[in-house]
Amino acid sequence: MKRDLKTIVFKVNPENPDEEKINVAAEVIRRGGIVAFPTETVYGLGVDALNKEAVKRMYEVKGRPPDNPTIVHIAEFNDVYRLAVDVPEVAEELMKRFWPGPLTIVLKASNIVPRVTTGGLETVGIRMPKHNVALALIKASKTPIAAPSANIAGKPSPTTAQHVIQDFYGSIDVILDAGPTKIGVESTVLDLTTKPPQILRPGGVTYEELKEVLGDVIIHKAAKAKENIPIDEVKSPGMKYRHYAPKAELIVVEGETNKIIEEIKKLINEYSKMGRKVGVMATDETVKNYEMGIVKSVGSRSDLSTIARNLFRTLREFDDEGVELILAEGVPEEGLGLAIMNRLRKASGYKVIHVS
Repeated sequence: MKRDLKTIVFKVNPENPDEEKINVAAEVIRRGGIVAFPTETVYGLGVDALNKEAVKRMYEVKGRPPDNPTIVHIAEFNDVYRLAVDVPEVAEELMKRFWPGPLTIVLKASNIVPRVTTGGLETVGIRMPKHNVALALIKASKTPIAAPSANIAGKPSPTTAQHVIQDFYGSIDVILDAGPTKIGVESTVLDLTTKPPQILRPGGVTYEELKEVLGDVIIHKAAKAKENIPIDEVKSPGMKYRHYAPKAELIVVEGETNKIIEEIKKLINEYSKMGRKVGVMATDETVKNYEMGIVKSVGSRSDLSTIARNLFRTLREFDDEGVELILAEGVPEEGLGLAIMNRLRKASGYKVIHVS
């Protein structure tokens, strides 16, 4: 990847962003440039969603396969009706309940949305982020912003501007640094073009929360998969390709907590004897059980939002410390646990051990 641009990094207040800095970034978007910006989930790599050439360049810089659609970010509810057709009533209910917030809804795309933005599909994923910097940028740009996560395709998603700088300094125009993101895993993607609605990617809005509103909602087999399954049509990011992966090999151990600990201790011993530098992704409740390897707690099992927030940062830290093999504890799939396990299984390339 060429790194011949002078990337501007602006520190911005997450609650009350500096208008002048936002206007500079918005001008870059309007003229077809690339701006990395924070959302409540992860940092996004933003371009004008309606500018074909800008979207193509973003795909090239990110190394993203062309059939992997982007999510279009908006700041006004009315923009949904410009970007999509046949918007069902249930979409309006979901927008009222969850927007701004970490829910992407998939609808039939209108003709103004270039098919390069949708990964060649007739559908478009739309969301309104819950972050003042993101909303200010979209409003000032006066256009919807297409923004996948601001990482090289396949790597762990970025939850700080430092992660974006590592991946893209010198190859994009502007990075808006508003500190760490709050949620840490991407938005939930919900397909409203099918009946019943279908969760294509679990994320910051949980299955349980959607069920309260929709009554009937199903989870796509790819979202819960424990092995790699073939997918023809990629209607959401995070479905088909390997995502979120550290440089280190990653093995996920799932099951009852005590059995997970026993298995990981056995594996640390085995791999350490082979001379491999081993990292353990533990939790607050289990971290003291491990005496070998580089051990990090990713958060608390009693508050899965802490694990979601720290997940990608911890994977990147292991890489920074030269770890060759990461052994990660699984968590139950309720609530945010579904999104966490989706990310871990994909990051491992489905190297999963089940203990019972």
